[in-house]
Amino acid sequence: MQFLYRAPIGLVQLTPAGAIEIANPHSIQLLMPLSSDGNIENFFALFDGIAPQLRASSTAFEAPTGVICQAVRVAIPGVAGTAPRVLSIDVTKLDAARLMAVIGDATYEAEREQQEVARQLRHAARVDGLTHMPNRIALIEQVQTVIDREPVDVGYEFAVLFLNCDRFKEINDMFGHQVGDEILALMGGRIRADLRPGDRVGRAVDANQMAARINGDEFVVLLEDLCHPADVHLVAKRLLKTLAKPYRIGGRSLYSNVSIGVATRADVTGDADLLLQDASIAMSEAKHEGGARYAVFDASMRERAMRRGGIESDLRAGLARGQLFVVYQPVVGLQDGVVDVTAGVEALVRWQHPQRGVIAPIEFIAIAEQTGLISALGDFVLGDACRQFVAWRTALGERAPRLVAVNVSRAQLVTGEFAVSVAAILRATGMPPACLQLEITESLAAQDEAIQARLHDLRALGVTLALDDFGTGYSSLSSLHLLPVDTVKIDRSFVSLADTSAHHRVLIEATIRVARSLGMKTVAEGIETEAQAAVLRELGCDKGQGYLFSRPLPAGDLSCWLDRESLLVA
Repeated sequence: MQFLYRAPIGLVQLTPAGAIEIANPHSIQLLMPLSSDGNIENFFALFDGIAPQLRASSTAFEAPTGVICQAVRVAIPGVAGTAPRVLSIDVTKLDAARLMAVIGDATYEAEREQQEVARQLRHAARVDGLTHMPNRIALIEQVQTVIDREPVDVGYEFAVLFLNCDRFKEINDMFGHQVGDEILALMGGRIRADLRPGDRVGRAVDANQMAARINGDEFVVLLEDLCHPADVHLVAKRLLKTLAKPYRIGGRSLYSNVSIGVATRADVTGDADLLLQDASIAMSEAKHEGGARYAVFDASMRERAMRRGGIESDLRAGLARGQLFVVYQPVVGLQDGVVDVTAGVEALVRWQHPQRGVIAPIEFIAIAEQTGLISALGDFVLGDACRQFVAWRTALGERAPRLVAVNVSRAQLVTGEFAVSVAAILRATGMPPACLQLEITESLAAQDEAIQARLHDLRALGVTLALDDFGTGYSSLSSLHLLPVDTVKIDRSFVSLADTSAHHRVLIEATIRVARSLGMKTVAEGIETEAQAAVLRELGCDKGQGYLFSRPLPAGDLSCWLDRESLLVA
């Protein structure tokens, strides 16, 4: 009994109905705030309003003696200015006629748990769940800390590197988001491993190299207290090399290069977000130059970025308002001793901007690819070309082009829906599939099995495929037989030197011979002189196009050109 009264915890002996038989002083102290009139005769009655499950579970308990039949925590509201409290209650069955309630003050423990939960939530809010790297919130805080330090420490050099994957959307489209997430996790690990503690970092003991994933396929590296500003170039080059290595996933090797934008202390405007924006602009500049490289920010990049942003906005409006149109460049036959003017045409898109006049595709195609506009743009060109081809056949008969070629962008081909879209346009326009030639770049055709599977899907529709700009990409004559194409287009950079460079003449001749051995046709691009045309004709090239024959023409003007050239040939 002495133990009961001196115990530092509340002990209450009660009947199964809740009547209190014995209660020590500590329990009375804990229970008294629950009774408005000071009556604490029934233990369960005290809790009916705030923990009714205590009575229900304890009275229905059928387990053997010595077993806890109910364990709860009960929040007690503060009264008369007192602070709220949390009680822990364990009810144990002593025997058939008695229960024992053990009551403890768990207020401090509950506060500690709440603080720990809050700490974990704060941590989770600052950590990327996929890569377990710091996220944008944590990065911005650290970058701002570094920026705020800079004015009072003149020699303090730092830099941020903004990394973005060059082909990540294509990987997601081709292999699924789970594979994409695996690559991002591996990429995060490589970045962290590549930032060597102390490497390139100078004087300050607390200098950091922070790597964060801030969004999707975007990572940022913060380098603090650089020994020399030029060291950032070494880190950027090392990251490019590390991240260019293949990622082995699911038995296949996947590649995902990155482009990096660098902003340094010299670019600071006082705001962390603006510094990251400058680094992002430099990264976009690196992508614009072909990707898999890095670029260091300068003010002119911001002007170009604003211009590209304006082009994106105007292009969206231009598509909606019918400002884009298609022109057609003749593709002529070079064999049989005559120029066959009806061999075909290539469809080329143009943009009639309301303020800037006609804009060439080199200024907006890449932006359309980056902003998701390329599918709508590509469908517009393909639909217009097919409708125009059918109209020419109706109006011109045998004098109409026998084939129309349309360029296909990388972004169109990787979606997996392009073949479905092509099939729908063929049906809607009545276009004969065999008269449509889709042109893809050499680098795209040579990429991987997934892309080549998409090309086979297109060929199954009955259309033909052409390899554009051959000689400028990744493939070679030895691998030409691996590509599912029907026509090889020899790049203009070779054609322009056909009559003056023996080396280029040999390359052109080899291409023509290999293509012919594989049953492929050849087309020479960019023919501008009679001498170039004569060499290509002599070497056996099947077709050619270029300013020697005609510039790209609107559909109506092309009809007139066909009439005129047909009469001259006749």
